[in-house]
Amino acid sequence: MSERRFKELTPETMTPEQKKTADAIQSGPRGAGLRGPFNALLRSPDLCDLVQRVGAYVRYSSSIPARLNEMAIIMAGRKWTAQYEFYAHRRLAIEAGLKTAICDAIAAGTRPQGMQDDEAEVYNFCSELLSSGHVSDATYDRIKHRFGERGAIDLIGAVGYYSLVSMVLNVDGVPLPAGETPPLKPL
Repeated sequence: MSERRFKELTPETMTPEQKKTADAIQSGPRGAGLRGPFNALLRSPDLCDLVQRVGAYVRYSSSIPARLNEMAIIMAGRKWTAQYEFYAHRRLAIEAGLKTAICDAIAAGTRPQGMQDDEAEVYNFCSELLSSGHVSDATYDRIKHRFGERGAIDLIGAVGYYSLVSMVLNVDGVPLPAGETPPLKPL
């Protein structure tokens, strides 16, 4: 795909409903700009508003520590080979304290070595969920023991939300910033 499928919206080309949703996005924790999936999602302003509110929770208010939440996010990006998603959140994962080697292994589609116990538990949970749509009782019990039922739901929410985002980015063809190399190879 050589260009984005959803033409870039501007305030002049937006409907009143699109402007209202765009204003809500830009006045929230993400700040100015409509990066990532939001230009495409604005084609359905009501859906976009609901999705962006879920995303604000998943990214900024989850009960899962940021390092582990970002790990779940990049795992969803890897599943869908969402170059932009993985590119953007790899940096955030490292800033949150996830080791570069863990990010690189996830990018390569291999199990990271040397994970801390909480990282291994999140990796196992997200791997099972992304590969089968289910998790085993043992994997669920470990997550529930560490993070509670809320944490289990917050992890499912991160994987689900960023799977949706990854699919939107892929269908739209959102490019990486100029000069950046795609971080994910086909598996």
